[in-house]
Amino acid sequence: MTSHNHQKKIAVINDLSGFGRCSIAVALPIISAMKIQCCPVPTSIFSNHTGFPSFFFEDYTDRMQPYIDQWKKLELQFDGVCTGFLGSKEQIQIVARFLQDFGREDNRILVDPVMGDYGKPYATYTTEMCQEMRKLVQFADILTPNLTEACLLTDTPYRPDHWRKTELLELAEALAAKGPEKIVITGIPQGDFIANYCYEKGEEPTILRTHRVGTQRSGTGDIFSAIVAADAVNGVLFRESVKKASNFIKKCILRSIEMDLPLTDGVCFEEFLTKLR
Repeated sequence: MTSHNHQKKIAVINDLSGFGRCSIAVALPIISAMKIQCCPVPTSIFSNHTGFPSFFFEDYTDRMQPYIDQWKKLELQFDGVCTGFLGSKEQIQIVARFLQDFGREDNRILVDPVMGDYGKPYATYTTEMCQEMRKLVQFADILTPNLTEACLLTDTPYRPDHWRKTELLELAEALAAKGPEKIVITGIPQGDFIANYCYEKGEEPTILRTHRVGTQRSGTGDIFSAIVAADAVNGVLFRESVKKASNFIKKCILRSIEMDLPLTDGVCFEEFLTKLR
């Protein structure tokens, strides 16, 4: 029987937005540029993301399992899996089954628990969905929550700044107790800097800081998780990968400001794709 598993592959489970540079539309070119085949599983279809005044939307929940079942028939194997925004309890449960079906000892599963920001869950995120996401975290090798999501996953009171190292360590250890070996808590404000807290079981934690530039744009989290997932499959050290992703995003934001791109249009990562290795 012909094998389809001679090339490295990452399955990306996320929505597809035709315009606005986020989710699958970001992950696919970035992972491909890093010499890995990207295989998308769409959770929903958007003409443009929800940051715009209006958009076309089609929910893909009922089609996800039949779609995935065809991959089972092909006996596909993935070196990595990267999950992003999930819009319902049912979608989270489908992804949990996917990770059970396709998980192996030697693949790398990255869960980006896209649940909220600025101290609050997104309006669409119910208490029930938060509980399901906590269950999904157990499958992750790598977890990439922002500060809000780290607090939501651990029932930790949120505050926007002034986090001590000991408190961040406690937060990371509480997340690690759920299963992930590697955790990066992103977007921690530190004055003129934005920090990422890198935690690996058995290693000394690291805080990586970059100067804050511009205003938050769509898709930067998707860029970050795509780079980290591809690097994990390619065997790059975790903290080096986090540093690479942060520097890449900063460069893209600065170029987007130079080009006077609207915030809704995301960042012009295309200009730097050839720099990713």
